[in-house]
Amino acid sequence: MLRFIALILVLIPVGLAALGIKLIRDMSFGILQAPIPSLGLQLLLGVLSLGGGLYLIGSFIFYRDRKRNKIQKKFMPRK
Repeated sequence: MLRFIALILVLIPVGLAALGIKLIRDMSFGILQAPIPSLGLQLLLGVLSLGGGLYLIGSFIFYRDRKRNKIQKKFMPRK
């Protein structure tokens, strides 16, 4: 059950990043999504969504690798 919950928590940022890619792609083809009033705002929301999703995925991988001592010494926490 815990692995299922962890999978759901990892899929949330992946979905957020995918939504960002979709919004950016739709903006580049001139397709305006329903609740967003302008293409510029759609681009901004897409970039923020993509950046936030990638940030969450990257921080999860970094935290996991730091816990397993698989990162460079300069990224290890100071004692």
